[in-house]
Amino acid sequence: MTNYITLLKENDLKATIQRTSILKSIDHAGHINIDDIYEDVKVQYPTLSLATIYKNIIVMQENNVIIEVPMNGEKSKYELKKEEHMHLICEVCGEIKDTNITPATKEALVIENFQLKSSQINLFGLCQTCQSKR
Repeated sequence: MTNYITLLKENDLKATIQRTSILKSIDHAGHINIDDIYEDVKVQYPTLSLATIYKNIIVMQENNVIIEVPMNGEKSKYELKKEEHMHLICEVCGEIKDTNITPATKEALVIENFQLKSSQINLFGLCQTCQSKR
């Protein structure tokens, strides 16, 4: 289990109840949009506002604690920052599966005269469940 207080402090952020609750919600879900974070967190902290969730999401993104995963035609989802990986995103059900970046993929990302610092690779298609329904 992730220690959210340590994670925040390592990234120069104060460990508030709001932030640790948001991180717990994200960690539990794996990938989650802001509305679902809000619904999850307000169960334990009913006075927490959606604006507070948005503000903290932005701050934690800026400090590399969480990553935004853009979705086609939907609200972005968020995940805890971890080793670089690719996202396999189902265009039907919205499921996101993490998969490792292979050496061949890393080699393909080498661009002449460009020093790559980080990347986010999102591949859109159909998950196994949605394929079987067709």
